[in-house]
Amino acid sequence: MKIITIITLFLSANIAVVAQSGYEDFLQQIEANNTTLATLRQQIEAQKIGNRTGLTPANPEVEFNYLWGAPSPIGNRTDISVTQTFDFPTAYSHRSKIANLQNENTELQYKAERINILLLAKKACIELAYYTALAKEYAVRRQNAQLIAEATKAKLDKGETTIIEHNKAQLNLTTVQTEVAQIETERITLLSEIKRINGNKEITNTNVNCNLQFVIDFEDWYAQVEAKNPVLQYVRGQIEIDRHKIKLNRAMGLPKLSAGYMSEKIVGEHFQGVTIGISIPLWENSNRVQQAKAQVQAAETAFADSKVQFYNRLKTFYQKAASLQQNAQKLRQSLANNNNEPLLKKALDAGEISLLNYLLEIEFYYNAINKALEAERDFELAVAELQAMEM
Repeated sequence: MKIITIITLFLSANIAVVAQSGYEDFLQQIEANNTTLATLRQQIEAQKIGNRTGLTPANPEVEFNYLWGAPSPIGNRTDISVTQTFDFPTAYSHRSKIANLQNENTELQYKAERINILLLAKKACIELAYYTALAKEYAVRRQNAQLIAEATKAKLDKGETTIIEHNKAQLNLTTVQTEVAQIETERITLLSEIKRINGNKEITNTNVNCNLQFVIDFEDWYAQVEAKNPVLQYVRGQIEIDRHKIKLNRAMGLPKLSAGYMSEKIVGEHFQGVTIGISIPLWENSNRVQQAKAQVQAAETAFADSKVQFYNRLKTFYQKAASLQQNAQKLRQSLANNNNEPLLKKALDAGEISLLNYLLEIEFYYNAINKALEAERDFELAVAELQAMEM
């Protein structure tokens, strides 16, 4: 179950294919200030200490006996013994190796949470960049709507237009103003979320540029990623841990040794010397080797399954990012080649088209800009999913 949990954490974080240009300073601030990561780091260090606990031999045993003699002329008796028990020597080396491997895998738990938190922050930053760009667009639209509303009001006062046209212009202005307010609300919410992730500290740099460069051969890249992927590293490490547990359980099935010192004093006599003992392993470790072998088989099955999941998940995100890249580039190219906004405004001012026709026509252009911004945002979000392991 622990293997499955770690795999789930990593796959939910996804991975990376292109450089994280523009986000390094932002993510460094998040990592330095995030309180969840600081708490987890302390927990990981405590767990590492726990993994190294119990590697030494058992505590020595000291025994003291004072016996009164009867009848009294025979005197009293005093016994002292000190005994140390040892497992079979190879058990200690296996325990040490297991502890080292467990500490290596423990670091992956921290890395999984780190990836998730940084990815969450990066997505919020991308969303903030999107709404900031949208706010700039709507600032221009609001200004344009304000000018149209004022011009229509002036024409109405002169009797050059109708109240219907005036109401259309006012309604258009109100709609744009409402959308501007909604966009600002989203920006404030995202800034608050980023501040929360940043340990309740103001972030000093959230300005990042959208980069639509995404050129890579997936199969070649995947071959490199698979070799160093933390998910697979964790499962490989767990397999190695379980293999050493087989060796440890075999060693624990061998006789335990004990050695010590013993002293016995009675009236006029004193006996002292060394003691040596051996335990006969009959029942204590029954079936432990078989259990360890079963755990290795389960870990190997989990490793094969995680490789399949890992490949398919990456392939899906790669295809999504490539498709979104094409959509964003096509929309931007179309906007550059088919910008009718100046022509429509000129025609409206000259009285060649009605306000209704202007609003309908300009809506097509504005919708295209919104779609382009959305496509660029979605592409950045998809690439952020792929970049998570490079954080």
